[in-house]
Amino acid sequence: MAALNWITANHRIQPIGLDIGHSGLKMVQLAVRDDRLKVLAARKLPLELDPAGDAQEHRRVLVPALRRLLAEGQFHGHGVVSALPMGKVRITSLRLPEAEADEADRLLRREAATRFDLDPAHAIVHHLLAGSVRQGDEVKNEYILLAVDHETIAAHLQLLEEADLTPTAIDAPPCALFRTFERTMRRQEDRERTAIFIDVGYRYTTVVFGRSGEICFVKQIAVGMEQFNDQVAAALGIAAPEAESFRLRLQRDDAIDADTRRHIVDALHVTSEQLAGEISLCLRYYTVTFRGKRVERAVVAGGGAYEQILRDILRRHLSVEIEVAEPLRGFDCRSDQTGEEAGVGHADLALAVGLSLKGCPVLPRMEREARRRPEPVVEDVAP
Repeated sequence: MAALNWITANHRIQPIGLDIGHSGLKMVQLAVRDDRLKVLAARKLPLELDPAGDAQEHRRVLVPALRRLLAEGQFHGHGVVSALPMGKVRITSLRLPEAEADEADRLLRREAATRFDLDPAHAIVHHLLAGSVRQGDEVKNEYILLAVDHETIAAHLQLLEEADLTPTAIDAPPCALFRTFERTMRRQEDRERTAIFIDVGYRYTTVVFGRSGEICFVKQIAVGMEQFNDQVAAALGIAAPEAESFRLRLQRDDAIDADTRRHIVDALHVTSEQLAGEISLCLRYYTVTFRGKRVERAVVAGGGAYEQILRDILRRHLSVEIEVAEPLRGFDCRSDQTGEEAGVGHADLALAVGLSLKGCPVLPRMEREARRRPEPVVEDVAP
């Protein structure tokens, strides 16, 4: 328990942030003292889940893996904040006349039932107010609608409890991601600029636009690292796992013969162009909807953050500065707490960091300074 020797009564221990991805698990736990954040533990565990497998089969793999990660990571306690699986949270943007603002919740629940074919009595529906927009001669409020059915939440809670974890809250992935990046935008000039946060996961890419401490736009795109691997596999005529190995070797600039390198690069260009094109459509929607709100930069997280080809193509499509996410930047952190050598990138920990930050006492003070409204989540399962 050497990693816990600096924990004292003056520290507030945050819950474990748990990211259950399609290709692995990630856990991060933070602690706070004197408005400073420290990494108590951070661990990753690659997994191979059969995409054709049912929920019960996935639990048979995930439960022992979660228990192992909890035991090996020197985490403090079993309390956890987790995100619902990517693709399970339904997300859309819609507008209502300002005059109907008082009835927004009822109208949005009705809209969710229609758009997502959900029974409002058996679903959780929340919304974010993205801002006011002019549509013709009328001013309307733009909302981001998030909805999930009770069955998805119940299955998620069952998985956590079988793994001996105590769920304290469930969060929507876009909200957790924004929480991670928002803390780096402490200067007033940063908070007044729009930034795009792009999390390139295994099967999905989550895009979040943020400005003035608020989420302005959210989009989930069904393109991720799995598609990159499949494209490389098709180009080389090999299986996807081997293709992933070649892709990672290219990232490290390992020796690869010229012909193979050319095929890999061409394949990566195809998927990068597809994904960047989808994200550029998001940018176009945002700039048309919120006129005068210029986007200054984009931060890329997730497994795709280290794909140089993707970053170059994003830079060309978006015409903004592209940065690799550093979710642990500014934290007190030692390599033995993350299980990796110093200097190793942690861009794929962005979601887990945001989950552990939920309810953090440092953030509310920042929010009050910026007069930021509270951020809704999909569901709190405990006080």
